[in-house]
Amino acid sequence: MINFDEVLAEAKQRLADIHENSKLVELKAKYLGGSSVVKQAFKDLKDLPKEEKGNFGQRINIFKNTLESLFEEKEKELEEEQIKSKLEKEKCDITLPGNTYDFGAKHPCQIIIDELTDFFIGMGYKVAEGNEVDLDLFNFELVNIPKDHPSRDMQDSFYISDNLLLRSQTSGVQAHVMQEAKGQGPIKIICPGKTYRRDDDDLTHSHQFSQCEGLVISEKASMGNLMKTLDLMAKHIFGEKREVRFRPSFFPFTEPSIEVDVSCFECQGKGCDICKHTGWIEILGAGMVHPEVLRLNGFDPDIYQGFAFGIGIERLAMLKFGIDDIRKLFNSDITFLGQFRKE
Repeated sequence: MINFDEVLAEAKQRLADIHENSKLVELKAKYLGGSSVVKQAFKDLKDLPKEEKGNFGQRINIFKNTLESLFEEKEKELEEEQIKSKLEKEKCDITLPGNTYDFGAKHPCQIIIDELTDFFIGMGYKVAEGNEVDLDLFNFELVNIPKDHPSRDMQDSFYISDNLLLRSQTSGVQAHVMQEAKGQGPIKIICPGKTYRRDDDDLTHSHQFSQCEGLVISEKASMGNLMKTLDLMAKHIFGEKREVRFRPSFFPFTEPSIEVDVSCFECQGKGCDICKHTGWIEILGAGMVHPEVLRLNGFDPDIYQGFAFGIGIERLAMLKFGIDDIRKLFNSDITFLGQFRKE
């Protein structure tokens, strides 16, 4: 017969030496499992005389409940010890300063694109996007630059095949939009994006650069509308104090064509090295859409007319922020880019 008091004393002593959950599980199986002393006690109960079974059965239940309570207390004790140990290991000094993270900064070219987009959307323009790989048809021919046109010599392009190239200008987006319109105006879009030309990397040129071209086609678009739009745009980017000058020029996709200058931000128009002592800095080209471009893209030039302009994003960024080397815009220099962080 089992001596309940001796077994409980033994269990308490062995529990006091347990410090691991795995050992506790093993010990619990010995005292409360399928082959445990408790099971053996119930087997002994069967062999007792009927008059002794009731009293012995009560003692077994008390014994069993006491063991279960002992093991539950030990489980809680081990759990508390584990939590305490973990807290000690992961203890931190809350008086130390917290971790700080620097906020990023917009790239100067993205700043210019956002400012242009905000300005032109405010004037009712939509933003159109296109593929950076496009057909020669859209990049050149539909904007009045056929294969034998001398202006192609000025744009040494990256061709992938005979008729497929990395776009050298975002004018192809304008051609796509005009084709989709099927000769029905009005159209009022800007198309910012990356362009590619085989160009020597120097302080002011790169094989990759960004443009923001604009196109307006309607029955009443005029050179006056164009000039006022560009005057407002230049002052939006460079400030109200900037003077704007228009000069006649030539582009195969516009007629008449103009170049747009702003007064030098360094010398205020007096003349310095930055503006080559002219007092002016060229910022973009523009003009009225050539009638042939309208015809090529399905518009009747007797009904519709339009104007277009092309803005060099890097050029505006360099002028606005006083950046002396275009390569700084592509080097991912965190120190350089950090200058454009808004506090």
